[in-house]
Amino acid sequence: MSFRLLVETPAPEEQFEYILEEKNSKGAANLYIKGPYMMAEGVNKNNRSYDLKEMSREVNRYNEEFIKNHRAMGELNHPTAADVNLERACHLVTELKQDGNVFFGKSKVLTTPMGMIVRSLIQDGVKVGMSSRALGKLEEQDNGIQRVTEMRLVAIDCVADPSFPKAFVNGILESKEYVIAKDGRFEELYDSFSSQISTLPKKDIELYLKEQIASFFKKMKLVK
Repeated sequence: MSFRLLVETPAPEEQFEYILEEKNSKGAANLYIKGPYMMAEGVNKNNRSYDLKEMSREVNRYNEEFIKNHRAMGELNHPTAADVNLERACHLVTELKQDGNVFFGKSKVLTTPMGMIVRSLIQDGVKVGMSSRALGKLEEQDNGIQRVTEMRLVAIDCVADPSFPKAFVNGILESKEYVIAKDGRFEELYDSFSSQISTLPKKDIELYLKEQIASFFKKMKLVK
């Protein structure tokens, strides 16, 4: 089963707090964004539900591997990829703590070009919020709700409008599929397909392509 790129927003942007530290002699004052970053259990606006224990474990992993090592960067708006583009980084998550079934975070707005855009937006009165970007598998429940399993948090992104229309999310961001590569990283299904072709003898490529095309049309029939 392949993984999907999932984006979620636990709360409206009004619940986020913007903290501007007093300017000191060392340079410009730091700007922070604080609020609810993720939520487990219950049913979110995308009609999905996350297991609390699984999300808690994943947040602990993200804390150890990224936040404590000052690597927990997020982008301005959601990209369509399962990694962080450093050129689009706008904030650094400094805290991510659990309170019941909600995970509250705090981010420092960076002085990168994208970070300066976020700073300008906030100073001009624009409400921005945070939205998680993760990989996971979707399991359909009898009640029509999708249960997310094997969650893998990629990043927390800063978005000008956290309440993305569902059609946009499903049509653009969540249409991509990912698989686990041999080295343990997640890669797009297209990349996996391309790498599999490159390892085949030339005489087998034509047969392999026919099989993949047949599989593709079979999936299209199932979608209809």
